[in-house]
Amino acid sequence: MAGVRRVLRMAEGEVIILPSTGTGGWEAAITNTLSPGDTVLAARFGMFSHRWIDMCQRHGLTVQVIETPWGQGAPLAAIAAALRADTGHRIKAVLATHNETATGVRSDIAGLRAAMADHPALLLVDGVSSIGSMPFDMAGWGVDIAVAGSQKGFMLPAGLAILGVSPKAIAAMDRATLPRCFFDFRDMLRTCAAGSYPYTPAVGLIAGLARSIEMLEDEGLDAVYARHARLAEGVRRAVAAWGMTPCAVSPDLYSDTVTAVVVPAGCNGTDLVQLAASRYGVAFGVGLGEVAGKVFRIGHLGMLTDVMVLSGLACAEMCMADLGWQVRLGSGVAAAQAFYRGGTHAVQAAA
Repeated sequence: MAGVRRVLRMAEGEVIILPSTGTGGWEAAITNTLSPGDTVLAARFGMFSHRWIDMCQRHGLTVQVIETPWGQGAPLAAIAAALRADTGHRIKAVLATHNETATGVRSDIAGLRAAMADHPALLLVDGVSSIGSMPFDMAGWGVDIAVAGSQKGFMLPAGLAILGVSPKAIAAMDRATLPRCFFDFRDMLRTCAAGSYPYTPAVGLIAGLARSIEMLEDEGLDAVYARHARLAEGVRRAVAAWGMTPCAVSPDLYSDTVTAVVVPAGCNGTDLVQLAASRYGVAFGVGLGEVAGKVFRIGHLGMLTDVMVLSGLACAEMCMADLGWQVRLGSGVAAAQAFYRGGTHAVQAAA
């Protein structure tokens, strides 16, 4: 738990580790802080922001949705306007997806907090595909609940929902009346304080989490973030060499953990993903929701190196050629190689 605090950059509050996934973390965040009929504000700009909205609606919350084109990030001006208009403070929470995995888009959470100004709403942030791989500053950004999962930046199998919870969010538990049992923060805080757990803990994953945090801190978190930024830029150089573009509409939105590649007209990204898995044993991600078939996704996070990324890029190129797409074999790999080498020249043997 102390290591999670350091990764999240928490100054106060509590860490809660649930045997679940990020989706369970979302549910825990809303059920422990909100009541039926409460209004929450959320932008829909990808599959995972959409799913969190759907979950809130199923729980009887009123969701004020700001529809946003996929490929864009959280619309700060529209969020700020909605909060200014809420003079009665009906909005009890703002939901934000820091890194939208479906589109490869990173949103500005610090900017979102600034857009909230003096509004008293809670800020609940999905950091499942960013925390542990990209800078995340829970204290500095004023996040009330941060949700992570074990299977992304923490490099473990799926099975843990990892949450940072601010004092403000903990105080909201006393007013919240949404049903909760398995995800009840009160049970977790009470039993963990006594060195126990309210039900069977995921002992192996918790032990693995301690080791993962040790690995991250041995490398150094700033070095981890720099490595992910480097890996991501190499992938984007490859995408440009293929004559394609990321789904994210501008460089300030580019994710450092996943790139959704927009495929050429007449091509289907799902075909590439299926071929890579069946013929070459390599896993890419399909497009989801509004971008299904329009993109394929390259993940570049976790315990990953330049050379491992180059292998994936080479596989993507082979699949494109196999499918008859217009691609020159080696073009993307060469572009990424040039970037990863840092502009150095081949070493010449001494005379």
